[in-house]
Amino acid sequence: MPKTLEGQITMEKTPSYFVTNEAPRRIHNMAKDTKLIVVVRNPVTRAISDYTQTLSKKPEIPTFEVLAFKNRTLGLIDASWSAIRIGIYALHLENWLQYFPLSQILFVSGERLITDPAGEMAKVQDFLGLKRIVTEKHFYFNKTKGFPCLKKPEDSSAPRCLGKSKGRTHPKIDPDVIHRLRKFYKPFNVMFYQMTGQDFQWEQEESDK
Repeated sequence: MPKTLEGQITMEKTPSYFVTNEAPRRIHNMAKDTKLIVVVRNPVTRAISDYTQTLSKKPEIPTFEVLAFKNRTLGLIDASWSAIRIGIYALHLENWLQYFPLSQILFVSGERLITDPAGEMAKVQDFLGLKRIVTEKHFYFNKTKGFPCLKKPEDSSAPRCLGKSKGRTHPKIDPDVIHRLRKFYKPFNVMFYQMTGQDFQWEQEESDK
């Protein structure tokens, strides 16, 4: 990590930290006052997005439906497949809470980051003890990508939008598989809501579809 001067904040982003068993202990040993920010989204959507990303690099891989089950006839989900395992947030959080108090962890809603980026960024700035500099005027919605872009209001430079690897169209997944995955994740989601004190309303979102 680079040296940080008084009044500076050093940020580092590695998505795999949250699901790596050794990470909480190592980070705690390095700097136990570290503040942690975790972006989470509906684990079913996350799994499909994960698969879409892999498919773009390895078009020869089996279908999502094949990879998601140990035994499809019996409805046995393969929780060892990383695309599914990562979304069992309660399991991973349990590991982090052995080293860090909940007050040092901020959970950002991936869904609200798209629909209300300024609102989620306000929470991030408050959590880090920063002035709310980034507000609504810093965002505009890119309809092509389906994601917000970041712009500097005082600047005419081009806005920063997500790269080519984001916003890919997801393959069509068998509705029965999605239904089974929702049932699989539901108890873990409820546990995660209880652990964090936040209801991300993923079940509500699914019933609205």
